Amino acid sequence: MKMKSLYIAAVIVMAAAVTTVGKDEPRSAGLAVVAVKGSEVFKVIYRGESSSKVKLNVYNSSSKLVFSETLNGNEGFIRPLNFAGLEFGEYTIELVDATGKKVEKINYQPTKSKSIVHLTKLTDSEGKYLLSVAKKTDDVITVRIFDAANNLLHSNTDEVSGDFAKLYNLKHVSGSVTFEVTDSTGNTKIVRF
Repeated sequence: MKMKSLYIAAVIVMAAAVTTVGKDEPRSAGLAVVAVKGSEVFKVIYRGESSSKVKLNVYNSSSKLVFSETLNGNEGFIRPLNFAGLEFGEYTIELVDATGKKVEKINYQPTKSKSIVHLTKLTDSEGKYLLSVAKKTDDVITVRIFDAANNLLHSNTDEVSGDFAKLYNLKHVSGSVTFEVTDSTGNTKIVRF
């Protein structure tokens, strides 16, 4: 699905470059930068007027050069840039070819690590609940449990490294209970029993 979106974006950029010029005019150059969803990778899509040397520069928010590459004999390309390990913030992608500079700004933000939170009431025992969290990265999970009148019954924070499970015994609580599970990025799941 990611590759399909990338190819569609590339086709749109190239089609726009081709349709905006007449028969006797040279083709227009184009630049697009597309984020790859769920990763720290951005794809640079370039279409030039002719085959020439192209210089690709990446600058951080302080205008400091963090990456540079010269590509020879390219009329067009799709180049992935991996921002893993760089500080979060705004970056400038600059392409310099025979026709001049083309500039795009991107905003590199942390990818949200999705966790799968599952809460279940165990049927074979009175008042026992099982919390399980499927997570690929280390995180901190905060669990808060409320009674039917929205009074806080329990609150704890656990460091999670990979998959995690915990059993809660609430047999002393009458009526309904609500679990609120929050990770360090602010993703919250609320389940009422």
